[in-house]
This record gives sequence, structure tokens and C-alpha cells, in this order.
Amino acid sequence: MRSATAPPQAAPEPPPVPSPAPGTPRWSSPALLAILALAAVLYSWNLSGAGLNSFYSAAVLSGTESWKAWFFGSLDAGNFLTVDKPPFALMVMGLSCRLLGYGTWQMMLPLIAAALATIWILHSSVKRVWGHGAATVAALVLALTPITVAINRDNNPDTLLVFLMVGGAALGLRAVRDGRLLPLLGSAVCFGLAFNTKMLQGYIALPAVFVVYVYATNLGWAKRIRNLALAAVALVVSSFWWAAAVSLVPASERPYIGGSTDGTAWDLITGYNGLGRIFGGDGNMGGGGGGGGGGFSGAAGIGRMFNDVLGGQISWLLPFAGIALVGGLVLCGRSPRTDLTRAALVLWGGWTVLHYLTFSMAEGTMHPYYTTALAPGIAALCGGGGVMLLRAFRADRRWVWVLPLALGVTGIWAIVLLRRASGWNSWLWPTIAVVMALAIAGLLVFRSGRRRRLLAVSVAAAVVAGAAGPAAYAWSVPSGSGGGMGGTNPTAGPSTGGGMGGPGGGDGGPGGEAPGGQSQEGRGGPGGGTFPGGGNNGGAPSGAGDTAGTPPNGTPPQDGATTGGGAGPGGQPGGAGGFGGGGGAGGASTELVAYLKKHQDGAKWLLAVSSSQSAAQLILGSGEPVISMWGWSGSDNAMTLARLKELVKKGELHYVQVGGGMGGGSGTSSEVTRWVREHGTAVEASEYGAPSTSDSSSGGSDSGSGSGAESASGLYRLDPSDVT
Repeated sequence: MRSATAPPQAAPEPPPVPSPAPGTPRWSSPALLAILALAAVLYSWNLSGAGLNSFYSAAVLSGTESWKAWFFGSLDAGNFLTVDKPPFALMVMGLSCRLLGYGTWQMMLPLIAAALATIWILHSSVKRVWGHGAATVAALVLALTPITVAINRDNNPDTLLVFLMVGGAALGLRAVRDGRLLPLLGSAVCFGLAFNTKMLQGYIALPAVFVVYVYATNLGWAKRIRNLALAAVALVVSSFWWAAAVSLVPASERPYIGGSTDGTAWDLITGYNGLGRIFGGDGNMGGGGGGGGGGFSGAAGIGRMFNDVLGGQISWLLPFAGIALVGGLVLCGRSPRTDLTRAALVLWGGWTVLHYLTFSMAEGTMHPYYTTALAPGIAALCGGGGVMLLRAFRADRRWVWVLPLALGVTGIWAIVLLRRASGWNSWLWPTIAVVMALAIAGLLVFRSGRRRRLLAVSVAAAVVAGAAGPAAYAWSVPSGSGGGMGGTNPTAGPSTGGGMGGPGGGDGGPGGEAPGGQSQEGRGGPGGGTFPGGGNNGGAPSGAGDTAGTPPNGTPPQDGATTGGGAGPGGQPGGAGGFGGGGGAGGASTELVAYLKKHQDGAKWLLAVSSSQSAAQLILGSGEPVISMWGWSGSDNAMTLARLKELVKKGELHYVQVGGGMGGGSGTSSEVTRWVREHGTAVEASEYGAPSTSDSSSGGSDSGSGSGAESASGLYRLDPSDVT
């Protein structure tokens, strides 16, 4: 019997009703579409007048003429030598050109699409963690990063590389959040394809994804290990399928792998495109104290991202991103291990730190446009970390100074960068100073109370002030008011850096990297000639001398760069200049091309030249396969005397151009050059309608006393009867 004094049993409380997820703000989608439209304009405006990288343009053209060249990434359709990168980016551009025809727009269309997709993916990933405001800021920062705008208008592989890495990072974060296997496998495949775009650079952010997944996922250890093992298999397969396939083809039936020392893809992976980038050597320039980075990006060191060369390209918002990262991690405090906000901070913070340290300390070749890979991490931290600092600024007095400090540092650094560009938009830095000061004052005045609209106006003003400098640099590229170095080494904004690394270039000794990534001799290097801009172009057949290609903005081309008009006859991408006289398509001499075609006599290759830049220009100018005997830097041992004799004896090659100071190591080039001069028939420049010039390398060469006299143009004819 129930006791009269027993309290009545309380009814069970209903489970809490989850609050509905906030809907998408009405401004969010229009804002994203506006940013994408702005980015599309920046990446494509006046694109036909922009100089592309003729090295890759020639490889894409060759890929449209030969499926074998498309698969291997060959520079020429005859498949003698590949470019010094894996071919995935060339494959994408080649398929576009096969479907739509070969031309600048057809080549660039998939890259511009990838660049816009990168913005969308980053926006989506940031939005899921920090909300629509943070995602909008992140998308805007990424779209306006100056070096990103410059490289997204070029056919270098970095645009596709960043797209694949951002996709891999976003999928990795989704795998942490959902605990599902499929996104993790997708992340691994994306990083594997990034490896096949630019090899080890595609792996720089991978450790951050691994750490976040291992630490933050809510799965048990058994499932974590199983999923990671499966992802590792997907990563290995997607990374090494091309190198494995290449190794299965006999060396006699495949092209020489450019950039390697032994003609194999494995050597390219471990050497030139691997540790050689970090420590120098293996075809990369090295040595600190000004030598690290090949002179293109200044001396290796922890402050490299802020120097005169790279500062205006990438560093505008690096201080803010660093403060936002540290502040965000502190604000996460003792959040659960699976906290998604902290996981996202570690992911994008790790992305930024890993890229920053790699690019800063690299002793090998280091181009300014490599730093475009930093942009997604900076953008995500500015958006997500910035929103966290704003919330802490409003809610906690202890944090009231952090956001104003971060904005103040951003404004001061923008002023420093703009003042480096003496006389360039001199009104901009005082404007940024005033707007940022007013924005910070507004934040402090309207922090509390009900004046939310005035606080929002202050936040918007701070965003505008922070983005104004990068936006000005970014717009200088399509507008032609800044930027330079054409397709070889594109940059944004005015000239602020000296030497080979700064916009505007300059004289140099042994240089860093030219198209495709290999080091090249600067002005006054071996051979005594100069590169585009006057003189002999690294072994190019010289007719009336080289013609200097000048970008639309009037910035002189860098030594070794192939810059100039965007499209040649037939809509072919240009980007040449500085090869032979006559101004033919791709910068090659029209007289020389006509002569070689007339006397080709069924040969597979139109001509063999010393370097890849010369070969690329002739391929674009003629539409015929041209041999690069020793690659971009002259260090590839692709052509041997035995191989040359074989080609001549089979009637596959009749013309060879020697001289210009480029050549392979271990005496290979000297041996080939001596034999060509001894057994070939000299062709004077006057025979194809160009004024005669002196052979740039005739002094000190072994001319021999065979059938061929010394050629003023360096051009020789060889027939099967010359092979003994």
C-alpha cells in the first residue's frame, strides 16, 4: 500500500527539442556568386593578350597530335623528351584542346574552371564549420590573392595542383566530421592526383590531414587504422600509377623523362622534383645567402615570405592569419577531442605552416608563383579565425584587444608593402590607413549596446581596408598596369624586388628555373649570349637575332623567359618571343621554319636543338616535332652520339642546330657537337633568307675538318650517308 507521506512520482521530462539550424542568409548565395564572377573576370580578362608558358603550350599541342605524347607528357609529338613534370595537368589541357580545338581559351578553360571550383570548395568547407560570414571572407581572400590571380591566368600546373589539394583537405575534414570512409578515400585520391600534377609539392599539406583525422575523428582505433590503411592504398595507387606505367615501357620505346638523370620517372620523383627542391642540386639551384631559390624568390630563410620579392604576392594577410590561428586555438580551450572547430583550425593552420616553412627554407628552385599554395590556408584562417576573434571581441573583455591588434598589424603591413612600390597608386596606402583606423575605432566604440548595424559597418570597413592592397595588386594583372615575367614566372603588382626573383628581373649569373622547372643560365652565363631580349637564346637557331617579346603591360621579359603575344596564327597560344628573327608563331623565324619544312624530306623531326625553350618555340611556330637534345637547363642526357647516329641513319632527323652554350654534362654535348660539325653540311643563315650572324659558341669549339664547314647560324644538315 502506498504511503500517504510518499511524494508523488514526477513525470519524466521530455527530451530537449533541438533548435532549428539557422537558415542560409539571403545575402550569402549572391555574395558567393559575386565573388566567383569577380574571380572569373580576374582570371580571364584579356587572356588572349597574356603570354602563356610556351614550354607547356608546346607539350599540350604535341599531346593533341599524339596520344603517346599526351600520356607521357612529351614536349614533342615525336616523343623524344618529356617535360620535367608529371603529365596530369597537360592531360587535362590536352583533352580540352582535342575536344574544342587548340588555342589559348581552349587550353585555359579547364584551369579557370578549376580555379573557380577551388573557391567554391573552400567556401563550402569553411561554411560548415564557421558559418556563412566566415566562408564569404575566405572566398574573397582566396579570389584576390595577387599571386593566385597571376598564376590562374597561366598554363603552369599550379592552378590544378591547388584545386586538388583543397579538394583533398576539404574531403579529409568531412571524413573527420562524418566518420565515413568514402570522403577519406576521395581525399587520398585527390592528393595522389596532386602528386601526378607536381610530385612532392602535392604532399605538403598531407600531414595536416593525417594528424587531424587520427586525433579528431570519433571512430574507434580499430576503424581508424582500417580506414587509414585503405586510404594509404588509394594514395599509393593514385600517386604512382603513371610512374609505374612508364617504368613498364622499355626505355627504347618511351621518351626520355625530362629533368631526370637517367631517363626514369623514379629518378625525377626522388631527385629533381623531390629532395632537390628542398636542399638544392639535382638540377635545382642551391646554396643559401642569396643563392637559395635560384635567385627568383630571395634568400632562403624564415622571413622569405615577407621580402621584397614575395611580400606583395602572398603576405598581405599572413600576420592576421597567424594571430587568428593562435587566438582560435586558445578559444577552443578544453573542447572535446572531436571538436570540429579545432579540427578545422589545425587542418588549415597546419596547411599554412607546412607550406610556409617549406617555401621559406627551400634551398632549391623557388618561384614566386609556388606560393599560391599558401593562399587557401591563409584564406580559411582569415575567415574562420577572424569570426572567432570577432565573437570573442564582443563577448569577453579579456579579448577586446586581440581583434583590433590583428587589424592594426594588417593595416600597417599593407602600408609597408605599398610604400615599397614607390610611385605606384600612391594614394592607396593613405586611404587604407584612414579606413582601417576608422574601422578599428568603430569596433571599439560600437562593441557593446544595440548599435549592431554600426558595428557591422565597422567590420565591413576593416575587411575592405584589409583587401584593398591585394585587390589592387590582383587587378594589375588583367588590366596591364602591373605584373610581369609573362608565362614563365608570372607575378602581380608593380616591380618591388631586385635580381632574377623580383618583378622586372635583372642581370644574373646562374639562374633559377625557367619554364617547366629546371635551372637555367642567366644573362652572361655559359655561351656568352643572352636570352630573350637580345642575343642568342640558349642555342636557338639564330637568324636575324632574337626578338624580345614584351608583355602587354610593358614589363621587360625576364632572362630566359618566353613571353609575348598570347596567340599565334591559327589561334595557337603564343608566349614566345626571343627566338630567331622574323617573328613567326611562337617567336620562331618564319624563314627558318619554311626552309626546314621544305627540306624535311620525310624526317620525323623537323630539327634538333640544344634546349627545350628553343624546341618549344619551334614546335609552336611550325606545328612539327622538334627535338630538345638536353632539356631545359641543358643537364638532361637525352641525346647521345649513338642515339643521334641512329636517328640520322634511319632518316628520322636531318637538321641539327648546335651552339648557344647549352648542353649535357660529362662531355656529351661536346661529343655530339664535334661530330655534327665534322660530318654535317653547314647551312648559312642566308640560305633561308636571314642575315648571317656569328655562331655564339664557335670560339673554342672543335670544328673539325670533315665535310661540314663552320656554320655561322649553327645549323647543319645530316644524311644517312654521313653516318659511318
